Amino acid sequence: MSSSSSGGQSRVGARDLETRRALIRATAEIMIDEGYAAATSRRVAARAGVRPGLVHYYFPSMDDLFVAVLRAGAETTLQRQRQALAGDQPLHALWRLNSTQGAQLMLEFMALANHRKAIRREIAAYAQRYGDMEAAALAEAMRAHGVDMTEFPPVVMSMILTSLARIMLLEQSLGIDRGHAAVHAFIGRYLDRFEVCSSLDTAVDTADGTVSTPAPSAPPDAHNRHQQCDIA
Repeated sequence: MSSSSSGGQSRVGARDLETRRALIRATAEIMIDEGYAAATSRRVAARAGVRPGLVHYYFPSMDDLFVAVLRAGAETTLQRQRQALAGDQPLHALWRLNSTQGAQLMLEFMALANHRKAIRREIAAYAQRYGDMEAAALAEAMRAHGVDMTEFPPVVMSMILTSLARIMLLEQSLGIDRGHAAVHAFIGRYLDRFEVCSSLDTAVDTADGTVSTPAPSAPPDAHNRHQQCDIA
C-alpha cells in the first residue's frame, strides 16, 4: 500500500470518528434539553450539522445510537468519579457529580429504559460499577470517623445521596425548588463533618477487578450545560 493511500485512509478514519462523536454529542444535548423523545434521527443530524442519512450510516438503529451515547457518558462519568475520589474533598466532589447535567442525562436514559431492553442492560452494568466505587468512598469516610457501619451501611448511605440528588434534578427540570436550598445546606454540613482529608489510596474498578490510583483533577465546570453531557 502506498503512503498516499495510507494517509488517505487515516484522514477518512479520523473524519468518521469525528462524525460519530458529533452525533453522540448532539444526541446527548437534545436529550438533556428536550428529553429522549425529541432525539429523532433528523433532529440529531440537524444538531450535528450532517445529512440525516449519515445517522443510520454510522448507527443502523436508534438503539445503537442511544447505547453509544450511554456508554460514552458512563465511561466519562466513571473517570470523573475516579478523579473525585483522588481529590482533597472526595465526598463533596461525589455529591457535585451526582448533581451535574450528566446525572440529568442518566435520568433520561432511565425513562428510555422502560421501553428499550438494550438500554436497561447498559444502565444496570454502569450503575453497579458507579455504586460500588461510591459506597467504597463513603465506607472509608465513615470508618475514619468511627461510624457504626452496621447501623449505617455505606451502600444504603450511597443510595440515599444519589437518589436525593436525582430527585432534586428531576424537580428542577419541572421548575420545583421547594426545600432544595435547605437540603443543600443540610448535606453540606454532614459532608463537612465526615469528609476525609485524603481520598481512597486506591480505587477499584469492579469491571475487571484492577486497582488504580487516579491523578487528582478539578471537578467539571458546573456552569457549562453541555460540558455536563459527560460525553468524551
